[in-house]
Amino acid sequence: MKVENQVILEFPSRSANEGFLRTAAACFAAQLDPTLEEVNDIKTAVSEAVTNAIVHAYPDTLGKIVVKLRIREDHALEIVVKDWGVGIEDIAQARTPLFTTGGEERSGMGFTIMESFMDTLKVRSVPGKGTTVTMGRKIARRAGR
Repeated sequence: MKVENQVILEFPSRSANEGFLRTAAACFAAQLDPTLEEVNDIKTAVSEAVTNAIVHAYPDTLGKIVVKLRIREDHALEIVVKDWGVGIEDIAQARTPLFTTGGEERSGMGFTIMESFMDTLKVRSVPGKGTTVTMGRKIARRAGR
C-alpha cells in the first residue's frame, strides 16, 4: 500500500516523552477526520506502545525510540514504535494478559490494550537488539466527506 503522508519522531526513552507522542499521533491522525472515539483509541494504543518501550526496553538506562506515523492510501493509519533495547525473549508470553517484566506497579495489559484498540498488531523482537511494534487502524470515511 502506498504511503500518502508520514512523520518520523525520534526521542530518548524518558517517561516525560510519552504524553508528547500520544498527542502527536492524535494530531497526525486528525487529517483522516477520525471520530473522538477513534482519536482516543489511537492515543491509548500509542501510549501503551511507547510506555512499553520506555519501561521494558531500557530498564536501567536511556535509549533511543523511534515512532513512525503513516497514512496509507486506504484511509488507514499505521504506527510503528521501534527500540534498540533488551528485546523480548518470548513474544507469545509477553502478549499474555497480566504478564509483565516491569514489577508490581505494571499491569501486564499493554499488548492486550493495543490489540483491542487497533485493527492490527504485530510484534517483532530480537533479544538484545530491540523490538518493533506495528499497529494499524482503518479510519472510516464519514458520509459527505
